Amino acid sequence: MNQHVSVLRGINVGGTKKIVMADLKALYLELGFKDVLTYIQSGNVVFCSDKSLSESELVNLIQDKIFKKYSFKVLVIIRTFEELKNSFELNPFINSEGILEDKLHFTFLEELPNSEVLELIKMYNYEPDRFVIIGRLVYLYCPNGYGNTKLTTTFFEDKLKVKATTRNFKTTLKLIELLS
Repeated sequence: MNQHVSVLRGINVGGTKKIVMADLKALYLELGFKDVLTYIQSGNVVFCSDKSLSESELVNLIQDKIFKKYSFKVLVIIRTFEELKNSFELNPFINSEGILEDKLHFTFLEELPNSEVLELIKMYNYEPDRFVIIGRLVYLYCPNGYGNTKLTTTFFEDKLKVKATTRNFKTTLKLIELLS
């Protein structure tokens, strides 16, 4: 069995794209996934699959099922347990002096950005907010809070030319715990 986490973007925000978590869990079970757990209302699902599907095939399966049931499209980003755990352990801010965990965020990228846009984004500086991009993940530190930063999901989508969704430190840690 392969352990996965899926993070959905834009559901249950501002009264749009509403999906009750119990219904989302049922949807994953209908797809044949096992040990399905949801966490908070923003579309975090951990699950196991014995299907030999690629990440993109899993994403398409979930997105298609959501569209058939709800008639709207949702961005689904999937990581394996190992990827998520490694992402957490590689966080460049976590052991830095003065860093507060509740000011840390993870922006999950749908795919690897190309090297050209990775070079261009280095020119943006919105201190005291900081970011580091490693693979398909943006590590964020926003000392004045995520609600006050210019380093939003939309910022990274625009600059990196890839789709993304963001989770805070606590949520990301909880997803790892649920998979453990």
